[in-house]
Amino acid sequence: MSTAHGTDSLSPYLAIERADWAELGNATQLPLTEQEVTKLRGLGDFLDIKEVTEVYLPVSHLLSLYATSTQALHRNTEGFYGARAQRTPFIIGIAGSVAVGKSTAARLLRELMTRWEGTPKVELVTTDGFLYPNAELERRGLLAKKGFPESYDRKRLLQFISDIKSGKTGVTAPVYDHLTYDIVPDEFATVNAPDVLIVEGLNVLQPPSAGQEVALSDYFDFSIYIDADPGTIKEWYLSRFDKLWETAFLNPRSYFHQLTTELTKEQAVARAAGFWKDINLPNLEQNIEPTRSRATLVMQKGEGHRVQRVQVRKI
Repeated sequence: MSTAHGTDSLSPYLAIERADWAELGNATQLPLTEQEVTKLRGLGDFLDIKEVTEVYLPVSHLLSLYATSTQALHRNTEGFYGARAQRTPFIIGIAGSVAVGKSTAARLLRELMTRWEGTPKVELVTTDGFLYPNAELERRGLLAKKGFPESYDRKRLLQFISDIKSGKTGVTAPVYDHLTYDIVPDEFATVNAPDVLIVEGLNVLQPPSAGQEVALSDYFDFSIYIDADPGTIKEWYLSRFDKLWETAFLNPRSYFHQLTTELTKEQAVARAAGFWKDINLPNLEQNIEPTRSRATLVMQKGEGHRVQRVQVRKI
């Protein structure tokens, strides 16, 4: 297998071009159908059988290897720790910008990993549920910085992950409604000691915040950063907004419904470009992109959401 020549021989990553990475999946039969892949695809995202087979199937295989090896390590250390040893879920973090395809990748990897021997129970949680409610964000003057690290209840999120990693069952997470753009009152998702937990969110690879000794990523066994050129991500963001304006935003319950009644489509898209420039791009540049080097694996996307290169941290 040939690998890309990095500019720095001291890089902790092994860079593998798309064609070479695709070879890693050739010996494995894809356990998903075209119909299943279509259901997993996010709005505005590109995903087909070829992309799944050549990119995500090898990623899921690598994750399975890490998970089963971690389970074996646990068994081998049981004698050392004695009664204090307890099997805990293998936790995967998935980070990246708005509109880069994190949610699609997370759903797809969950489905693929459930097909691998040793990890039949895989659950997925997004950090959106740990955003402060809109009323609280407004009270704190953070509504215009929704998605920035400070807009999350980080203590609650850390406690949630700590409980999961401690092997607790029945751990609950708040639920976020993308239609109303807010936390759903008194509704929770329950996580019951899965083999694997995937945690997806913008800032899951952030270092510890002020006053905290640990970071969310300290609980991860493996982490993925989905990367793309900011200009390309902007195009995906505006394309997705365009589709939402014609679909979900027409619902009177939608937080953005007013845009469809008071603005033309062109005006609404211009407003979205402002959202990108004033909120999402600064968050990407200041908070999200700097965490890329903390990931175990980086998926670099090009046009059409197609992964062009995979970088894997050397062992």
